[in-house]
Parts: sequence; C-alpha cells; structure tokens
Amino acid sequence: MTLSDNPEKPQRVRPIDPQQRAQVLVATAAWIERAAKLVALPLKPVPVLFDLGGATAGMFRARGEECWIRFNPWIFALHFEDSLQFTVPHEVAHYAVHCQRHRGRVRPHGPEWQRLMRGFGLPPEVTFKLDLDGVPVRRQRRHAYRCACRAHEVTTVRHRRMSEGRARYLCRYCKAPLLPAA
Repeated sequence: MTLSDNPEKPQRVRPIDPQQRAQVLVATAAWIERAAKLVALPLKPVPVLFDLGGATAGMFRARGEECWIRFNPWIFALHFEDSLQFTVPHEVAHYAVHCQRHRGRVRPHGPEWQRLMRGFGLPPEVTFKLDLDGVPVRRQRRHAYRCACRAHEVTTVRHRRMSEGRARYLCRYCKAPLLPAA
C-alpha cells in the first residue's frame, strides 16, 4: 500500500507504479490464456487501461468489435494481491464470455460467467468487500423520483437524461415510469 506522505491531508492512496502495472498486464494475459482453454476458443490479447476511478476495481467494456479491460489503479495499490487474484480473472471472464457468446447479449454475471469463474477455481462473486479508505471516490448528487409503488433516488446523469427527454427509466418492481418527486 502506498499512501501520501503529507500528514496534514487525509491519507490518500497513490496509484500503482509502472512495475505493478506490468505485473497486472502479465496476469491479465495469463488469465486470458487460461480462459481460452476453458471456452475452447482463441482469445486475442485485449487492451488494458488503468483509468478507472471511484469504487469500482475493474470493468470489461465492448463497443462493436472493440473490447478492453479497465482497472482502478488506486484500488489495485491498496489491495494489490487481492486484485490480481480476483479482479483480473473476474474481468477476463467477462471478456471470454463476450467472445464465446459471439457478442450476443448475456447477463453480466449470469450462468456462463459463473461457470467460467468456477473453472478458474474462484468463487463467482460479483462485488468485493474491501476497505477503500484513501481511494479517491467521486460522489454524485442524488435526485428524488417516484413511481407507482415507492420513492427512488437517481444520479445526476440519469436525472439530466430524463429532464432533457433523452431517456425514460422504469421501476423494476411495478414497471411504472420514474417521475420527479414533488
């Protein structure tokens, strides 16, 4: 763990260094190779970015033919071994399932992903429960909305989309549209 040296400011984690980034890249390539054997498909190397912020440790993204994996360098610095052991294979499993399903729509942590995680010898857990003290986290303001059955809080991004008429969100329980609370 690498924390800032200034005792006057709250302790902030520094992102992983170039040597640790190289270790993550090697681990990612090794997990991709392992996943390729489990799904019996050739999996190409995928770009790995260290640009993720907030409380998310990793993320697999796909847009058209392009795929990439993003990691949070602050969380990796704080929990390096756990991140190598769990976060890297977690995101690689998303990539392998994406390739296996021929870019078809699948549930992100559905049965295919769970099966692959078990094939890795890891529990198919969706989130981690690690301390994030010192990790820079941006907090979004929440806006009050209602549906037919309950109150909701939506992020500024969703609030703006609804206000501008670019999106409509439904309650997952009653399926009614979310409307601004009075």
